[in-house]
Amino acid sequence: MRRLLLIAIPYAWLVALFLVPFLIVVKISLSDVQLSIPPYTPTLEFSAGWTGIRDFFSQLDFENFVFLTEDSLYWKAYLSSLQIALVSTALTLMVGYPIALAMANAEQAWRPTLMMLVILPFWTSFLIRVYAWMGILSTEGFLNQFLLWTGVISEPLTILNTRVAVYIGIVYTYLPFMILPIYATLEKLDVSLLEAAEDLGCTRRQAFWLVTAPLSKPGVIAGCFLVFIPAIGEFVIPSLLGGSQTLMIGKVLWEEFFSNRDWPVASAVAVVLLLILVIPIILFQRNEQRQREAEQ
Repeated sequence: MRRLLLIAIPYAWLVALFLVPFLIVVKISLSDVQLSIPPYTPTLEFSAGWTGIRDFFSQLDFENFVFLTEDSLYWKAYLSSLQIALVSTALTLMVGYPIALAMANAEQAWRPTLMMLVILPFWTSFLIRVYAWMGILSTEGFLNQFLLWTGVISEPLTILNTRVAVYIGIVYTYLPFMILPIYATLEKLDVSLLEAAEDLGCTRRQAFWLVTAPLSKPGVIAGCFLVFIPAIGEFVIPSLLGGSQTLMIGKVLWEEFFSNRDWPVASAVAVVLLLILVIPIILFQRNEQRQREAEQ
């Protein structure tokens, strides 16, 4: 009973805060838009008994999902979001891995301070930090003024309202999510393995690629997931830093919900986005489980 209770608590949490809201969104995605409150139909009325329940399910359809395939705006938004999320994840990994490696190789007394510096941006509002980048990257912002003062450029660069600004914002915002899991993996790395590799004739670079990099794979994968999943549905950063030219599914989703008040189509967009994220994760976990079973 104790084991069942321990298992039941997280499952009940997932059912209440994930499965039930997801089923509600799926139900709305199968509905039709209507100028009413709520702005969709049909709605489930238990007062009509089984007849009302049967009529409710008979009115549900997949027209909204068909509409997503017919309008190029949506699949272009999905592809653009995937591209931006993949590039941002790769850039975050390139920046975060050396930082995590330096933290893991630092003296034990310095590691808590370095950890605090990594999580320090979380003490400030996310929105304020993104707004600060608007001031930094604007034509008359600090970055352009500094580059003009140093003579690197002769005229201001157009960075704000471009994809470059979106990449900068995502990398800056989600960098701690990449650093922390990689650092947690590298910190547990047995240093004697590197010493053994060097004793066998490996250089430090070879020892890194043959020992450190493979053993840090779990942290890299966890960090990539923690960056890629929220980045693909990001709304605030592309809206503030990317401008109207940056197309991402998070912006489309917001506009369908709040501007067009087309909740069924917006719910269909959200369901497809969730499937895009969940299915690869499930397949990856099954592959990892098979590899562990094969090794045993």
